[in-house]
Amino acid sequence: MARVELAPQALREIERLPRPIQNRMLLIAERLARWPEVSGAKALRGRLAGLYRIRTGDYRLLFRVEGERIVIERAGHRDRFYED
Repeated sequence: MARVELAPQALREIERLPRPIQNRMLLIAERLARWPEVSGAKALRGRLAGLYRIRTGDYRLLFRVEGERIVIERAGHRDRFYED
């Protein structure tokens, strides 16, 4: 099992989401602990190469894998989610 951590930015972004979406995001974080047996995760390309995303409805979690550690970096709505 992997250890899942939330980056400070991701924590702030999750706290701003509606309560039902927050709950779904936390369930996804629990699922990520079973990495690499997680369904729905997609490796990103281009300038985001090395990162993964997993979605729930119109919302996304952006994370990276560092051995046995998963770091959730961002969370938010799909609109402008990949823009920096």
